[in-house]
Amino acid sequence: MNPVNYLYLASLLFVIGATGVLIRRNAIVVFMCIELMLNACNLALVAFSRMHGNLDGQIIAFFTMVVAAAEVVVGLAIIVSLFRSRHSASVDDASLMKL
Repeated sequence: MNPVNYLYLASLLFVIGATGVLIRRNAIVVFMCIELMLNACNLALVAFSRMHGNLDGQIIAFFTMVVAAAEVVVGLAIIVSLFRSRHSASVDDASLMKL
């Protein structure tokens, strides 16, 4: 397969994720769309790395996945605390958690 096809797929996944972040109100769906955008960026990094014949993009994508895994832990903890306090996972209720 041509690496340009992977770039088209990465751009499509990024647009789907960005649309989900802008349209949806549920915090879990927004969180999954952010993860989809990160995976699209990783796919683009690996595709460019493959096009140029080096491993730099694959190494950066690996470190990005490690950071995304840490983000999942922190993000889900915030969503769970929001749900426990407000009984809703809406993004609009997140501003109510300020002191």
